Amino acid sequence: MSYEDDARIISDDIFELVNECFRQEKSTRNIESRVKFFDTYNDYFVLTDDGSYSINSKEINHKVETLHTSTGAISESFEKFIKPMKFDYSEDIAVLDICAGLGYNSSAAIADFMKNSKANLTIDMVEISKATFACGLLVPSPIPEHDITKRAIEDELIAQDYATLSLEETEIPDNIHINVYIEDARQTVQNLADNTYDAIFLDPFSQNMAPELFSVEFFKEFRRIIKDDGIVATYTSSAPVREGFIDAGFYIGLGPIFGRKQGGTLASPNPSMLEHSLPRNDEIRIALSDVGIPFRDPGLNGSSEDILERRTEERHNARHNTRISSAVKTPIFLGDEMDDEKLKRRVERNLAKMNIPSTTSDEARYIVEVEDDYHEKQDGENNSTNRILEMKKRLKKVKNEEIIF
Repeated sequence: MSYEDDARIISDDIFELVNECFRQEKSTRNIESRVKFFDTYNDYFVLTDDGSYSINSKEINHKVETLHTSTGAISESFEKFIKPMKFDYSEDIAVLDICAGLGYNSSAAIADFMKNSKANLTIDMVEISKATFACGLLVPSPIPEHDITKRAIEDELIAQDYATLSLEETEIPDNIHINVYIEDARQTVQNLADNTYDAIFLDPFSQNMAPELFSVEFFKEFRRIIKDDGIVATYTSSAPVREGFIDAGFYIGLGPIFGRKQGGTLASPNPSMLEHSLPRNDEIRIALSDVGIPFRDPGLNGSSEDILERRTEERHNARHNTRISSAVKTPIFLGDEMDDEKLKRRVERNLAKMNIPSTTSDEARYIVEVEDDYHEKQDGENNSTNRILEMKKRLKKVKNEEIIF
């Protein structure tokens, strides 16, 4: 199986139907296969609560999920990827849309830009699967600006000899420039210029399916190509992803909550661009637990399996050596009294291996003391990233017995 086939996330059924649709278009040069596709196969599309459509993923771990939240596919784009941005609408704006999928995130960016700015907008859309991009042509447009995105996608699919007919009539405004890349995003980012983007939308389906798009090395490319006041937005609250951003030189903050219980993640080279701290326990787990070990892809060419296996091995090696075991969420109890005696024994066995006598020992209190200054609103000094880095330093000192209590 090729990397493209492995990385594709739409269901096998819709994948084959879409490919056949465009094969028929090429062989007959007839518009009907594309025009009638949605009505013929609308059972394969999922109507979300705001009236926009999503599609199902392929089966992953015996589960099939939609690509977007049921709360609203296009609403998710505005809430998670547009609202957190702090664009200067008096200046030209550049956006990188990773895993652009049906084109909703880019369309939301266009809608926001056209409402607020007369400058120039450049959007670079990246998606590995032609069929996934093609699905963006087949679904009804949830907002008028999606027709602009569709035009750019169609032009590139024709250029790559996947689509044949120019059916999208909407013209792309002169001040909007859309580049469409149908390839491995890891290769795309290596060819992009330094200090280019005001925003990066990172929207892979899941970290377990595409850890290569959440690696430290991938984020280092983001750090190179993003502007100093730029913001990366992603839906995930995953500890290894957040740690990966920090290791790549970003500050991190809490992203919006929409369609799920936890907020996503925002990252920026400039801490003043981020308003909200991560939850306190999230900071502690990232800093101290092996669950915070990030994904690594040294050559930006590893397989998903290799990257996942590398992280599993690194977690195993770090546990009880440089990190506290993540079992029973051990680190979050540091500094606290515990009433559950059974749980307490398990927690303190894990702590003892890191030279921490108990949850209320001087060592424990020293490590998490920085959280005493926790504020939900963060600033240039008092922020999630600085607290996480300080706790990591303190854990190392305690483990190495570099400090006497």
